[in-house]
Amino acid sequence: MDYTLRKKEVMFMMTEKMITLNNGVEIPQLALGTWIVDDNKVAEPVKTAIRLGYRHVDTAQAYANEVICCIKKVILF
Repeated sequence: MDYTLRKKEVMFMMTEKMITLNNGVEIPQLALGTWIVDDNKVAEPVKTAIRLGYRHVDTAQAYANEVICCIKKVILF
């Protein structure tokens, strides 16, 4: 599967709006969703998204795809 984005999509991500959380921390409004992505396929799209500038990855324990471990590997390697 090709996870490349067109230039205009990347430019949109760079100018996206931020959301302020109750504790004052700001996060990008646009997030990469990981629901319905299984363990064997989640690493590459998350890695690509982080390289392209994503800083908000939507995760939940209920997704059961171990995306947190994947993110740690992407950041470390």
